[in-house]
Amino acid sequence: MERLQAFKYELQPNGEQALKMRRFAGSCRFAYNKALDVQQKNHEAGNKFIGYVAMAKQLTAWRNGSETPWLKDSPVHPLQQTFKDLERAYKNFFEKRADFPRFKKKGMGDSFRYPDPKQIKLDQANGRIFLPKLGWLRYRHSRDALGELRNVTISQSGGKWFVSIQTRREVEAIQPTGGIVGLDMGIARFVTLSDGSHLDPLSSFKKHQQRLAKYQRRMAKKVKFSANWKKAKAKVTQVHIDIGNARKDYLHKASTAISQNHAIVCIEDLQVRNMSKSSKGNAETHGKKVRQKSGLNRAILDQGWGEFRRQLDYKLGWKGGHLIAVPPHNTSRTCPACGHISGDNRKTQAKFECVECGYENNADLVGAINVLERGQRLLVCGA
Repeated sequence: MERLQAFKYELQPNGEQALKMRRFAGSCRFAYNKALDVQQKNHEAGNKFIGYVAMAKQLTAWRNGSETPWLKDSPVHPLQQTFKDLERAYKNFFEKRADFPRFKKKGMGDSFRYPDPKQIKLDQANGRIFLPKLGWLRYRHSRDALGELRNVTISQSGGKWFVSIQTRREVEAIQPTGGIVGLDMGIARFVTLSDGSHLDPLSSFKKHQQRLAKYQRRMAKKVKFSANWKKAKAKVTQVHIDIGNARKDYLHKASTAISQNHAIVCIEDLQVRNMSKSSKGNAETHGKKVRQKSGLNRAILDQGWGEFRRQLDYKLGWKGGHLIAVPPHNTSRTCPACGHISGDNRKTQAKFECVECGYENNADLVGAINVLERGQRLLVCGA
């Protein structure tokens, strides 16, 4: 079985290398934004979408032109990769998996990718990697990158630079262990399993919310773009990084534990993007219960449901298991004992009591049991 896996390390560049990486990331951001502008104007003119090959030819003209000759200072392959990223962004939009592509801002997801493994040298014994126009860079070698090197992505976060090395390798097919289980995602409980167990939410944003607000107030009082404003902004950024790291660590531990102990996991096919949309409305139609909805949106996004599902999917695949997504309609309103469906069955957010047969249980556990039942039905008859 072929496995694609990425190994991420913190880079330790010298001053010159850090300066070059900032320039390379800026050049890639410029190329992406310029290509997006070209695509938008082309669309407004009523022409067809410009493919990657045609856009790559325009990049050659930009590099050799008199307006942007500094693009030559950056490696050409990472610049070309920005066009592939833009093409993928458009495809995701057309297939309704993402919003319309937006222009990139400085300091927001600065990164660039080397796609050709022939140009990359990895010296794991000495904790260094060779990249075109950067030379040998040292990194914190926390573990070995296993497999054949495929590509390398350089990214910046919180003033630090990281290298993500994607590899490909053959691994033996693993016989999954454990049985089948249903999961119900929630707010009071992060996830409830159909066997009765549950995981409490981490709520990393909620824990750091007051500290974040304090630093944001300090930043708001500074003159924008001044030295003190930049120092205050760095503290705000660090709090956001701490929140994200804590959430990521928790989700990895939770998804690993569930994938190790179960061969098949059934989960609701939740559309998190739609569930967390704002309810403000517009000038003509005002929204209802905006404050309550914004609190719910914040809690949903703080839990990281979408990332948890993504991690469960690939980790189960690595262990020979499967993830089954079932329709989420009425999972917490259906009685698992008699099958009666009613909104009155859910007395409170936590309590379920069937008005037909009197069955009582925790509402989240009822949802997990119904998710399991629907997953088993899909396995048996595919419907």
